[in-house]
Amino acid sequence: MHTAHTAESTFTTAAGLTLTRMGYGAMQLAGPRVWGPPADRDEAIRVLRAAVEAGVNHIDTADFYGPHVTNEIIREALAPYRGVHVVTKVGAVRDENGGWPHARSPEQLREQVESNLRTLGMEALDVVNLRVGGGDDGHSPVPGSIAEPFGALADMRAEGLIKQLGISVVDADQVTEAQSIAPIVTVQNWYNVAHRGDEPLIAFLAEQGVSYTAFWPLGGFSPLQSGTLDSVARRLGATPKAVAIAWLLHQAPNILVIPGTSTVTHLRENLAAAHLALPEDALAELDGTWPARP
Repeated sequence: MHTAHTAESTFTTAAGLTLTRMGYGAMQLAGPRVWGPPADRDEAIRVLRAAVEAGVNHIDTADFYGPHVTNEIIREALAPYRGVHVVTKVGAVRDENGGWPHARSPEQLREQVESNLRTLGMEALDVVNLRVGGGDDGHSPVPGSIAEPFGALADMRAEGLIKQLGISVVDADQVTEAQSIAPIVTVQNWYNVAHRGDEPLIAFLAEQGVSYTAFWPLGGFSPLQSGTLDSVARRLGATPKAVAIAWLLHQAPNILVIPGTSTVTHLRENLAAAHLALPEDALAELDGTWPARP
């Protein structure tokens, strides 16, 4: 795609929401397997405050991280959220074994929205993503109508409990269906240098002023692709994760990223990726890891 060769710092949606393209994903603030409290709660609070002090205004979370743990830490660290937009997601809960069962009935979604409001300490949630898919790999869309659950969130937006809506782990048909019900400001899907199936969707959303939040920047790589990424990173004196993040920010101006970490040191390494210049030969080498299109 390479429609933008420098990473702009923010993206403003058609709805007027301005988010830093480099966000922060809070999943790693919970304990192992995203369950229970972190080993160092004070460091978790420092990470969040350091992200905001560095200019990040886009925090991604979910009440089922922990559960409740990351939201409660975010509240302690950042409330009353001056200039910070917290993006949360609903559509799943945690079971007693730490599983992630779907929970998408209108009643379940209302319970989740109300729980997010309590744990974050908000009167209205900034952005709520309906998490839809999962698939066999846990990261891929599952086709089918999302009218009932998304309609329930649209109703809560009309009530004033939610300011903006998004959808996560969805296909293009589900995006179109959601937009026929209520406006969306973001789509959060799996996209990276080795997993590029959403490129047409990203371009479609860019035309409409809708952001695309790419998660799992190092996920799904083959050994050959990982080797290429490692080679480029060594040549540039950077980490593979930094190169993967920088590549994402180069692809289109509406792409946002939400790398997570539980330490301030790694946070600063991630944020530096926004300023990493990828020369044309590095971009060409990374693009060569993707099979040619027919």
